[in-house]
Amino acid sequence: MRSYLLKRVPSALLVLVLASFVIFVILRLIPGDPATTLAGPDAGPAAVEAIRARLGLDRPLSAQYVTWLGDLVRGDLGPSYAIGGEVSDLIGQGLGRTVELTIGALVLTVALGLALGLAGATGRGRGVRAAARAVATAALAVPPFVTGIVLVLVFAVALRLLPAGGYQSVLDAPDIGLQYLLLPALCLALPSAAVLGRYLKDGLERALAEDYVRTATAVGVTRRRIIWRHALPNALPSSVTVLGMQIGQLLSGAVVVEAVFAWPGLGMLAEQGVVRRDYPVVQALLLLLVGVFVAVQLLTDIVYAWLDPRIRWE
Repeated sequence: MRSYLLKRVPSALLVLVLASFVIFVILRLIPGDPATTLAGPDAGPAAVEAIRARLGLDRPLSAQYVTWLGDLVRGDLGPSYAIGGEVSDLIGQGLGRTVELTIGALVLTVALGLALGLAGATGRGRGVRAAARAVATAALAVPPFVTGIVLVLVFAVALRLLPAGGYQSVLDAPDIGLQYLLLPALCLALPSAAVLGRYLKDGLERALAEDYVRTATAVGVTRRRIIWRHALPNALPSSVTVLGMQIGQLLSGAVVVEAVFAWPGLGMLAEQGVVRRDYPVVQALLLLLVGVFVAVQLLTDIVYAWLDPRIRWE
């Protein structure tokens, strides 16, 4: 395993370097100027140029990129242009809240995906399987911001069971924190659960069509035992790969969900950075997201190989 990890590290570093370049260039191609935003609509050209010089935006783009990359290597994310404070401090404040939301959504993704996959592949009667497919299709087709609004209208406005938005840490007050966490986590989890459920359903259907399942049925093994002890473990490796990709989707989808539910995490920070053209904040957040993708992909490969004995490290 050690040699496998050592082989993956150079490619992971290369991906991060290329991603940093693409992020830096794309942000500069977006219309808008941080200096103009900071100066205000009534500022003259001289004031705008003074702000550009203070922020270093008057330097060549290549020099700006090299400086930013060097600061990243030293662990210095720099100051925020518009929000204020150090970027590392801003990310540190919102990271825990976004991780809390992502973990809650991940738990719901696994639970709902497992339920949809089992119901779609092994449900008794066509009605159960059709209902599972319909729920998965709807969860995947409806955008998260629409789902969030519907959840708020039903559970917060109509039934008054859960708060419409806000934040309370689960660690500080578990009973209250779970109430604030449930709706945004469910909204974030539904599309990923639908994808996971479909892949798991296909894997279970393939596994249940194998000869060993017919043999086990013929010798009297119960269907429940066949599903849980034989078919499900064989269907898990491909589903684990999909789940690994969905973790990245959960983090990226948190931008919209946090805005809908007023969840003060990295999503709201990214929104503020984009609106105010705060390059250091947006660059750091996007590169952090790429780093999470790379790390999750590596972890997924390790878990996949652990679940599938046919795969060898060398």
